[in-house]
Amino acid sequence: MLRFVFVIISCIFLIMYYVPKMSHYARHPEKYDDYTCYKMARVMCEHIRKRGRIVTIASGMEKLPKDGGYIMYANHQGKYDALGLILSHDNPFTFVMDAKRSKMFIADQFCDLLRAKRLDKEDIRQQVQVINEVATEIAAGRRYLLFPEGGYDHNHNTLNEFSAGSFKIAQKAKCPIVPVVLFDSFKPFEGKSLKKVITQLAFLDPIPYESIAQMKTSEIRDMVVELIDDKLKSMTTMNDW
Repeated sequence: MLRFVFVIISCIFLIMYYVPKMSHYARHPEKYDDYTCYKMARVMCEHIRKRGRIVTIASGMEKLPKDGGYIMYANHQGKYDALGLILSHDNPFTFVMDAKRSKMFIADQFCDLLRAKRLDKEDIRQQVQVINEVATEIAAGRRYLLFPEGGYDHNHNTLNEFSAGSFKIAQKAKCPIVPVVLFDSFKPFEGKSLKKVITQLAFLDPIPYESIAQMKTSEIRDMVVELIDDKLKSMTTMNDW
């Protein structure tokens, strides 16, 4: 938490500059396309990474589908997760975020900038609508990130239960699934140290739609969880913390 506060304070003038700029870009999609908005998001994430003394080592980028939309399912560890992924994923993607968390300052503008979807966990009808909208956009070529665990409190390098319902999107969109593994991603913004910290992430082999077309969502979930868990267990910390 100390590092998070330090980054916010040290970036206060950048925040004052980027927050209205994000809002402006979000209000004018006819002028600022996904690539332009994503480029701004990456610049902001890089400022945070450098000021937070964070290093992210990524692997498997060459495995990402070259064409068409797809959905990434990742384990969830903390506030840095999406930032590390944005810095490691060259092409634009967006995400689905809990509606309540998304209304926090900066997170709100960041969601608008990347045209993310906000999921109301208390409104089943809205959830169905979001699933349908995301599936439609992926089928049209967009890329999405989901954290099926939902929350991340004290997950660290272990997994909590994944929501089977989140895998309906892949079946509706008839798109590939890309499992993503985050390791030590909780460390940057948890704890009381400001020393350099190393996080890791890995993009695993895509799972083609044909492989999941006839599966139950619970079966897809179990398969993805097993792949992520196996990779997590093979990874080791690269620095002391």
